[in-house]
Amino acid sequence: MKKAIVFLANGFEEMEALGTVDILRRGGIEVTTVSITDNPVVTGAHNVPVTADTTLGKADLAGADALVLPGGMPGASNLNDSEPVKEALLQQYREGRTIAAICAAPMVLGGLGLLKGRNATCYPGFEPKLIGANATGEIVEVSDNVITGKGPGLVMDFALAIVTALKGEAVAEEVAAGLLI
Repeated sequence: MKKAIVFLANGFEEMEALGTVDILRRGGIEVTTVSITDNPVVTGAHNVPVTADTTLGKADLAGADALVLPGGMPGASNLNDSEPVKEALLQQYREGRTIAAICAAPMVLGGLGLLKGRNATCYPGFEPKLIGANATGEIVEVSDNVITGKGPGLVMDFALAIVTALKGEAVAEEVAAGLLI
């Protein structure tokens, strides 16, 4: 079974995190939510508390097929301030496995140099943080093993791109049909 990790930092965008978790699970992907702190309860940007499956110190990141960063502020900044998260992203990238970020979170990938020479998208206004990328403004950009999404209203497109990357177009189409997309 394919596995994905969705990192949760205080201030995360609830729609992006939980919508992605839902769609990936509908696609038959085992998803683990990981609090980047020692506390499994993480509060979203709109004060919605969520209990993560585990914490960063206890999580097994090595076997993940995808690492996913929801956006939101200050969630994306908190992800960007986490050295263990950035180390995990770099390792995932070096191994050619999927990394995905939406909204403000592609800035983490930009800061790590993972967007150089790639098409990427993000929430409007964060383009300068996509260092070295061709910021397209598209809904979703897939560039090899790097997936970026524009923002909360487009989370279904973003999550379905991850399903496509991990499970194929047919599974993504089946999930989309079930969601009436």
